[in-house]
Amino acid sequence: MARILVIEDSPTNMKLVRLLLEGSGHEVLGAEDAPTGIALAQRENPDLILIDIQLPGMDGLTATGLLRGDPATQKLKIVALTALAMKGDEERILAAGCDAYIAKPIHSTSFLARVHGLLEGEGPQGA
Repeated sequence: MARILVIEDSPTNMKLVRLLLEGSGHEVLGAEDAPTGIALAQRENPDLILIDIQLPGMDGLTATGLLRGDPATQKLKIVALTALAMKGDEERILAAGCDAYIAKPIHSTSFLARVHGLLEGEGPQGA
């Protein structure tokens, strides 16, 4: 299956996402903060990055911009995994360079379906 990098500062959310993804046969790389996640993305070239937007220090949108600006990571598929689901958030997230977003709280069945769809080239609508 796919190698997926999850950049998430909440241990509870990381545990849930890791459990769901590994249970579906994916390899999961984890980072608690944006700088660690960026370094992992550069080194590991994952198939998909799931990034929280509200990270301590450097936020997920800034990290996405840095990944998009680096020739080594600019083509990686980046998906915001965020509790930001207010009007205008989707547009702001997509404009910052994310390919799509998945709203928290996540629901296992729809989350996995969305991740699999994104891995197969599904479009940018939120879930």
